[in-house]
Amino acid sequence: MDAIAFASAPNPSHAPFTSASSSGAHRFSVRDPWRRRWRLPLPALRSQRLEPASASHHDVVVVGAGIIGLSIARHLLLHTPLSVAVADAGVPCTGATGAGQGYLWMSHRTPGSDTWELAVRSKQLWEELAAEVDGLGGGGARERLGWMRTGSLLVGRTSEEMATLEERTKALSQAGIRAEYLSAASLHALEPELYVGHDGGAMFLPEDCQIDAYQAVSLIEKTNGSYSSEGRYMELYNDPAVSLVRSETTGTVEAVQTSKHILYGRKAIVIASGAWTRTLLHSFLEPNPILDIPVMPRKGHLLVLEKFDKLKLNHGLMELGYVGHQVAKSNSTLLPSESSEDEHGALSISMTATLNTKGNLILGSSREFKGFSREVDKSILKCIWDRAAEFFPTLKNVHLDINENTEIRIGHRPYMPDGKPVIGSVPDLPNVLIATGHEGSGLALALGTAEMVTDMILGNPGKVDFSPFSIKDRFSG
Repeated sequence: MDAIAFASAPNPSHAPFTSASSSGAHRFSVRDPWRRRWRLPLPALRSQRLEPASASHHDVVVVGAGIIGLSIARHLLLHTPLSVAVADAGVPCTGATGAGQGYLWMSHRTPGSDTWELAVRSKQLWEELAAEVDGLGGGGARERLGWMRTGSLLVGRTSEEMATLEERTKALSQAGIRAEYLSAASLHALEPELYVGHDGGAMFLPEDCQIDAYQAVSLIEKTNGSYSSEGRYMELYNDPAVSLVRSETTGTVEAVQTSKHILYGRKAIVIASGAWTRTLLHSFLEPNPILDIPVMPRKGHLLVLEKFDKLKLNHGLMELGYVGHQVAKSNSTLLPSESSEDEHGALSISMTATLNTKGNLILGSSREFKGFSREVDKSILKCIWDRAAEFFPTLKNVHLDINENTEIRIGHRPYMPDGKPVIGSVPDLPNVLIATGHEGSGLALALGTAEMVTDMILGNPGKVDFSPFSIKDRFSG
């Protein structure tokens, strides 16, 4: 039977959806980065000033109010005496930040890789924040961060995948991460509704966690806002940056021009605009191949089923294919492949599943290059559901109407071809820093990135090596 009933809707990119059903409006919402923000091609103003505009002076100006930009502001406010202004074309959680699953996982990390130490450090900082919030009472980290120590299960179904998982378990254990290799029988004891066949199993990381992006951002915004009364913090939402202002005498960048303000940054300007960073840089600066940072929007769909009680999960789950991707055509034909999708829109689907603190089932995930398209693709949602049903046979008997009690999350991950973020100063403009390209790991790497950017601004040696993330010599040619 067809497990999903896809009701028609006149415009699938806006919420709430309606259908011809006699029940009228349905609880089908789309969490979409365009609902409360506008992004138009920015004029190539570069050093031009727009008038009129009010001016304000700060130590650091951050362009971008996603989890990266807000975390940078938070770290600066907590650990330095510097003042910070944050500007964004929209509001927080309307980009990639609000469209994810909230995993703080190490299971899909590789010890010794360029991002390993950053991931370890960032996970440690999230743990410290959760412990601090727990110490304040009032519901603790679960209530205020959506914090859950679910543990993660990276699942395989073939002997080849199990060999990979066994090697990965050994590597993570040797790197100091608590990791267990589980046979099919042991896995069944942890997740009775999960089916992996006789040859399957999993790697289990009991210390992995998850958070809710909206709750985490709300907590960070509250922390940042507490410094406003001291004159150390300003946030400017729905106020897009349109140019950088250069000194007429030295040529150095001294301010960010937004649609309404000129924000002077005495020590640093930080561009943390996710998938939009490349567009902004092209608008801000004269064409320069060194600064053509190839960050691209990688669109993703997640299916959220509110208070779903047809499936019981005890942990967060991810198929090994999330690491090595499963390539699929939009007609739902799954084609196993070790390579990720090309730049012409090919789609990958990998099973991820978790329950959040509200009892909502979150299923994913898709990855594709579709520019900044925000349209809901129901064939992708069906792929996600069908893929999940391969691992959870119970779902094959569930009739699901996506127009009922369902939320679709759509976001644009900031993808980098070499698989690691860009964090560092712009060549020849040392007071302009970039922090982007975290793709699906923005939440997980946010606090470590914020600490790194703060150390760069202060000229301190970092707790994590800066060099793998620098711009210099990375994109030439």
